[in-house]
Amino acid sequence: MEKLKKYLKNEFKKKGFDYLILLTGGIFFLVAINYFKGERFLEFIIILAFSCFYIFWGFYHHAINDSIYIKNVVEYILIAFIVLFLIKLILIP
Repeated sequence: MEKLKKYLKNEFKKKGFDYLILLTGGIFFLVAINYFKGERFLEFIIILAFSCFYIFWGFYHHAINDSIYIKNVVEYILIAFIVLFLIKLILIP
């Protein structure tokens, strides 16, 4: 548990700005979804836009740290589209 705490503290010190960008994007996503509640097409566009933002954020996050590999990019793409699919199933039946 102590190692995890130390790792997370170090991670946020080094890459705090990256995570701030992701958090800000997530907040805008939630506000936009709440604002356009009931408008299915716009909700889908907002979810798609956030998925693309997440993929680009992941690419940026790894590119500036020189840890970009194809498996990282594929992982971010798969996670984004799985979440897109699940949110679409839940929010937009």
